[in-house]
Amino acid sequence: MRKLVGSLALIFCTSLYAQVSNQWKIIHAGALLADAREAVQTEQSILVRNNVIVDIRDGYVSPGDVTGTANARVIDLSNQFVLPGLIDSHTHILSQQEPNPREVRVTRSNEMSTLMGYEFGKRTLRAGFTTIRNVGGARNAIFALRDAINQGIVMGPRIRAAGQGITPTGGHGDGGGFRDDIFPHPHTGVCDGVAECRKAVRTQVKYGADHIKYVATGGVLSQTATGTEQQFTDEEQIALVQAAHAMGRKVAAHAHGKAGMMAALRAGVDSIEHGSYLDAEVAELFVQTGAYLVPTLIAGHTVERIATEQPDFFVPAVRQKALEVGPIMRNALRIAHERGVKIAYGTDAGVNDHGTNAYEAVLMNEAGMPAREILIAATVNAADLMSLTDVTGTIEAGKDADIIAVSSSPLEDLATLLQPTFVMARGNEVDLDVPPVDLFPWPNF
Repeated sequence: MRKLVGSLALIFCTSLYAQVSNQWKIIHAGALLADAREAVQTEQSILVRNNVIVDIRDGYVSPGDVTGTANARVIDLSNQFVLPGLIDSHTHILSQQEPNPREVRVTRSNEMSTLMGYEFGKRTLRAGFTTIRNVGGARNAIFALRDAINQGIVMGPRIRAAGQGITPTGGHGDGGGFRDDIFPHPHTGVCDGVAECRKAVRTQVKYGADHIKYVATGGVLSQTATGTEQQFTDEEQIALVQAAHAMGRKVAAHAHGKAGMMAALRAGVDSIEHGSYLDAEVAELFVQTGAYLVPTLIAGHTVERIATEQPDFFVPAVRQKALEVGPIMRNALRIAHERGVKIAYGTDAGVNDHGTNAYEAVLMNEAGMPAREILIAATVNAADLMSLTDVTGTIEAGKDADIIAVSSSPLEDLATLLQPTFVMARGNEVDLDVPPVDLFPWPNF
């Protein structure tokens, strides 16, 4: 027991120490894509003090060449391709797909969800994703995990959290259908009518939401056969967005069906998640409003595979939607890209396994999106969507040291992102040699 306590103390103290001490690191980058919009540079040195990038210099700088760096540790990535930490704009970090979701909903504690989120967060870090936007989960659990990471108590990806997703009664996100004496009201994210919707937004902000997520349409994994079209009324969506923007929060709208997407865009949302039935008309409205599309192709890919290979895994209503929606998502992204829609990288991780986030890039490329634009979506654009441009998304002086390396250029082969060789999150190096615990194994990609 004494050894366990000592080990835990060492882990916590090491994480905290890295945030407050005066430590210098010099990264020698053989190839550096500091900004995905710009050219690759060779033989560069990145100077990091504590958690912040101080400078980038030509050539390989030695300790002592820069004032204060005499004791700097040199990290040799001279034979690696270095780029900013990747950003996943759509995750559910507290959970992962399981065959018994209804039982889990009424038996799993918030405390257990937080601990599971910690494990899934480490997997996400090891996959090269140093920042995530969590778009729905147990409110207390996700805020606790986010705050513990921000305070350096535990290591994990930087989290921007929505708290609970907002849904109409019976809609996608309302885990109802239980007896009232067991599960009378799943959470304060359920609302109907303009007044309730405004209050639902304000309640999430009150408890610490960084942004707001609501369901504009039905969803694939809803346990009820309510389809994938509009669920909130136009008036309710306008109220949701206005309430969030008035309190300085951006809004993400889950939307598959065309009518629901268009209603959400007209209401002024900042991003549409999934966008499965996007067509040229919807794309034009995207461009007019300036909203981002977060395509989540890997989620569609995953549920289609499960529905095909394990026909009894989903209830019939979910299986039907999985088989319908999964195959069309790539075409939606292709249309969006061709029509100039702004795209931010996102996976819906939790539907797919946490740690497989980079496979989204491969699917996006197969849908016709060039590698460079995918990298922009996973760094610059995602940072912009999350209002983190001053903090991350590029490797430059003054920003947090969110830096990864891969063995070859992802501009030539995006599959190299599937196996990062080095990950640094806010100046802290991530141990990549820890095998994941196979809690809920699904087919490998």
